[in-house]
Parts: sequence; C-alpha cells; structure tokens
Amino acid sequence: MEHLISMRDLDTRRINALIKRAGDIESGREKPDMSNRVMGALFFEPSTRTQLSFDTAMKRLGGKVITMSGTKGTSVEKGESLADTVKIINQYADIIVVRHYNEGAARYISEQVDIPVVNAGDGANQHPTQSLLDLYSIQKTQNTLNNLRIALVGDLKYGRTVHSLVYALAGYNPVFYFVAPEALAMPQYILDDLDNMGMTYEVRETLEEIIPQLDIMYVTRIQRERFADPEEYEKVKNAFIIRAAHLTEVKENFRILHPLPRVNEIHTDVDTLPGAYYFQQAGNGVYMRQAILTTLLEQL
Repeated sequence: MEHLISMRDLDTRRINALIKRAGDIESGREKPDMSNRVMGALFFEPSTRTQLSFDTAMKRLGGKVITMSGTKGTSVEKGESLADTVKIINQYADIIVVRHYNEGAARYISEQVDIPVVNAGDGANQHPTQSLLDLYSIQKTQNTLNNLRIALVGDLKYGRTVHSLVYALAGYNPVFYFVAPEALAMPQYILDDLDNMGMTYEVRETLEEIIPQLDIMYVTRIQRERFADPEEYEKVKNAFIIRAAHLTEVKENFRILHPLPRVNEIHTDVDTLPGAYYFQQAGNGVYMRQAILTTLLEQL
C-alpha cells in the first residue's frame, strides 16, 4: 500500500489488516514508534475532526506534525501551483495527509511526490480514512462486517463519506438501502458499479418502513457548501430529521453512525439512546489513522 487515495484501491485482505491493527493499537498490544517521522497535513478545505484526529494520531505515535490550514498567508496566494506546493512539502515531511476541494487532487498529488499520500477528502469524491474508521466502528459494534443490512441516509450525491463506504463494504456482502431525496440520490456510476459486482441494494425516498430491519443506519449531513444554488439547498435541507421516536422498534445490535458534523439531521434526543454511536465513532478515528500512518510509514 504505497498511498491511500481511494477505497477502490483496497481489497478485503488489506482492509481487515488495517482493522486488526487499529484494534491492536487501541488495546495496547501494538505500540508503534514514529518518533523520527514528520507528517505534513495540508488542508485546503476546512476540517475539524479529520485534521485533529490525524494530528492526535501522529503525536500519540511520537511523531511530529507540520500543518497548512487553508491558503491564506501561503505561497498559494502568490500563484504557486499545487504541484510546486506539494513538492516543497516532500522535502520537509515523510508523509502527506491532504484534504482538497477538487476531486482527484489527492491522486494528482501522489504522482508529484515520492512519499506516501493519504486522501483526507477530495471534493465530493472519496474520503477513505473516514470509511476505514467507519468499518472499524461497525466491526466493534456488530462483531462482523459480513451480511449486514445498512441504510445510507441523506446526501448521497455529494457525500464523499458514503461513496467511499459503499466500496469499502462491497466485499462483505451487505444489503444496502440508499435513502435520499431524488435530487441527492446515489450517483448512477456507483449504482452501475454495484450492479456489475452483483450487489443487493434498494433506492428509497422514505426510511420508516425499513428501520426495524437495519443493523446500521449511516446518516449524513445535507452539505450546503456543495450547492451552487442556495434555493436548491433550502428545498432539501430538512429532508430527514431522525428523532428518538423513530427508533423505538430497532434491533438490539442496531447502531446509528454519522461522519459529523451534524446540523439537524439527528436530533439531540437520539444522543442518549443505546444505538447512538457517532461520538464513539469519531474517537475510533484516532486508532484507525494510527494504523494507516504506521502501515504507510513502515515501508520507507
């Protein structure tokens, strides 16, 4: 694994190895030492959890972090190209973690440097480290990744987390329910890929009737920043608001996940339910990102 750019680049063997390693790090069975390594964190797009999670992960491994948040005050404002920026960071760091607003930016960066690159989100395309921490969270709560019934709810058009998660879970024989307003439906190219893989899924605009069947409900925010027309956002922003009253007839193992931040798609009255797992999910990100950083840096 030279880089981590897309979930489509990982098979189930590699995914399982990363999940096992995250668990070993969390339990203390493995204690990697990255004290002689430097991570370059390039966040061209705002982030809270992902940036702080990577920062925490590297520092708990004993490593150092250099960070560029946004482009204000950097040479990018002077007209420096993306290629030149990352070639400079290549001289300072052992690994690059990048979030960028353009789809395909992470793969492009990986072609410009000779150190590992981790995609921390590229536009509406992919967010593989989020998907891997999601898989780790699902494994911890279900004791398996196989044969689960999983609803992906909300913004499935622009939601890079769900795009990555679909590919991540494809090797574990899930049944998917894609629940979204028509304007935010799962992109057709992903449905085509699932058809070619022989996957089972349903496309829906309502949620209530499938809730009792679910093992996992994965809710996403309607992303205002992805809409060119504010009026279109206003039409769909409240398409789904999950409340405790909706979750009275769920399976014992049912868990509700969310990549965060949330706006109003999960009401705070859900937070105290046994199935609410989104804050623990965020905490799992540190262990998975430690596993990713360790795996990529070991090859140097």
